Amino acid sequence: MQNTKTQDTLVGLFVASGIVALFFMAMQISNLSSFSDNSVYTVTARFENSGGLKVKSPVTMAGVRVGRVTNISIDQETYESVVEMKIESQYSFPDDTSASIFTAGLLGEQYISLDPGGSETLLAENGLIDITQSAIVLEEIIGQFLFDKAAEE
Repeated sequence: MQNTKTQDTLVGLFVASGIVALFFMAMQISNLSSFSDNSVYTVTARFENSGGLKVKSPVTMAGVRVGRVTNISIDQETYESVVEMKIESQYSFPDDTSASIFTAGLLGEQYISLDPGGSETLLAENGLIDITQSAIVLEEIIGQFLFDKAAEE
């Protein structure tokens, strides 16, 4: 059976649409197509240990993604991790909001969860979140547990 030009064209279109679908899926998974910088404001939080938090990690409140981590650095004076986040401008938080680093599932990625306080004043551009809870490092907990068990004996 010979292939016709119509069959060749249809197969080519099918392959091209498959490649476009794979590209779109890769962009969605890698979060490169997330919100633009047009309608965001920046806030900063300091943590003793940022664990495995990465740039582009989600920032959530009540399970809803409200922003992304944009920069993680270390303060050379206090040796704390300084995490910069871009929050979508449609969300506003009181200036006594707390930030905690959690893990999505047992082996999932880490993210920042915001818990709003009760203040009337809102976080502004380049605001600082003072109340933070660092990431829980599983190795430290296991080591502490083993050390405590060894001390009992």
